[in-house]
Amino acid sequence: MPTRGVMNTSLFEMETAAPPSRDILGTGTAVLAGFALDAEEELLSSLKDVIERSPLRNMVTPSGFRMSVAMSNCGSLGWVTDRTGYRYDVIDPEANRPWPAMPTAFRHLAISAAEEAGFSNFIPDTCLINRYEPGARLSLHQDKNERDFTQPIVSVSLGLPATFLFGGLERGDKTQRIQVIHGDVLVWGGSARLRYHGIAPLKDGEHPRIGRVRYNLTFRNAS
Repeated sequence: MPTRGVMNTSLFEMETAAPPSRDILGTGTAVLAGFALDAEEELLSSLKDVIERSPLRNMVTPSGFRMSVAMSNCGSLGWVTDRTGYRYDVIDPEANRPWPAMPTAFRHLAISAAEEAGFSNFIPDTCLINRYEPGARLSLHQDKNERDFTQPIVSVSLGLPATFLFGGLERGDKTQRIQVIHGDVLVWGGSARLRYHGIAPLKDGEHPRIGRVRYNLTFRNAS
């Protein structure tokens, strides 16, 4: 099995390498290197359609902090934050209409990645779309606004490389730093479902397809 040392090769080499590698980062956690590349065209086209209907926005946390990451959603529910708290809602509060339906390409990739990582019967009903510009970051946090913690989380990286931070079940636990690039998919669930995680400040760069940004698609079952 290839190690994450492969990540030191060039972007071109990674995107033309043959089968995706599967690294295990402890029980219930897997990195599927390059797993999304075969669906790249459909993913990017679907992403464009979704954010045209529900534009990206920098949400405000309950404490009044405006997030550096721009967000949107698709699916039957969307994750939102404002001064009243964190929650899922069926309505896009800015557009005042339901979130766009989850594209078929999104759903298929999420289910396939979960199965590849050992989680069968994953039913994603929401996808949080994050756009990172250089310098944007996401602090360590747990995904715990969902009702069913038996369902895994699937995270797809598109665009610029990033450093994914993986902690333990307590905020003070040691953090792993995982380099992820365009097409990589991370999956975690089971005993790892509530691991703290985040993204280090994004380094500047230029991706040949997406430009000076990184998109992250996070699939969950929230209902």
